[in-house]
Amino acid sequence: MAVKLTELVTSGGCAAKYPAARLQELLAGFVPAEAEDLLVGLSPADDAAVYRLDDETALVFTLDFFPPLVDDPHEFGAIAATNALNDVFAMGGRPLLALSIAEFPEELPSKTVAAILEAADRQVREAGAILAGGHTIRDPEPKYGLAVVGTVHPNGVWTKSGARPGDALFLTKPLGTGLVLHGAGRGLVADAAVHSAVEWMTTLNRDWADVLRSFRPNAVTDVTGFGLLGHAYETADRSGVRLVLEAEGWPVLDGALEVAAAGEKTGGDRRNRDFAAAHVSVDGIPEGLLTVGWDPQTAGGLLVSLPAEKGTALVAELDARGLFVRRIGQVEAGAGVAIV
Repeated sequence: MAVKLTELVTSGGCAAKYPAARLQELLAGFVPAEAEDLLVGLSPADDAAVYRLDDETALVFTLDFFPPLVDDPHEFGAIAATNALNDVFAMGGRPLLALSIAEFPEELPSKTVAAILEAADRQVREAGAILAGGHTIRDPEPKYGLAVVGTVHPNGVWTKSGARPGDALFLTKPLGTGLVLHGAGRGLVADAAVHSAVEWMTTLNRDWADVLRSFRPNAVTDVTGFGLLGHAYETADRSGVRLVLEAEGWPVLDGALEVAAAGEKTGGDRRNRDFAAAHVSVDGIPEGLLTVGWDPQTAGGLLVSLPAEKGTALVAELDARGLFVRRIGQVEAGAGVAIV
């Protein structure tokens, strides 16, 4: 019998992330060892850790894993791998080596597990890296992901903390993956909308990162479990600026707004609002759009902050390569996030 992976879990994808507010509380008193060559660690935390080896090379190290958010094991393996690999691209790096982090019920059919691993291996190869092993334990709730090591030039590291007043803000994938999959389970969206969401979640951010390197962005992060607004707040807070987001310009997946209009929200919506809502100005913004903004994304796009004068050239270059991009706002002096 075919196994429905999503029936084995309570939440899936990046919606299963630990609440950001709780993480902030737990890490507040944690003081990592001082190391001159630790370029990015927990002060402040970012999408990955970065450690300088010499003047030309630094290591980018990340890990990410979660329960299934789709039933197809090939799709789950590919999405989980993409989500982990994208953290390296979000730091400006290139993946080099990956290890599997796997937890599966013993009774899960071997062919199902094999499909997850095979799909992950294909994504790792597409990213230019090697899947070289891993660790697997028994768990009633399946989970899968990767630990990934990449490389980056020490002067080419992208962080969340460099956004500057006068920057323009760009997003490289549409929003709403959580809402679309949530709505699919309730019969609210068409199969075509689900297929589109899965296609975006299995698209690596590699090509966008390759273009961005020559533009030297001031700040970059990938939009995942904390939603657009949670990750925008992190960028604003760590950069000491105000992010102004133009809601009508947000790219949204087919079906997501319809699910939001039906009053549906994903499990991570409340946790994301608990984390950042006090720092987000939302006067006059329709609740449906806000629901999209708080929606936990899995393997989402890059949120990019770079000098506004470079924006036209960036869009032209991405368009020429057939890569999606949308300008969604700007950076100003101040604090927090404003939606207009």
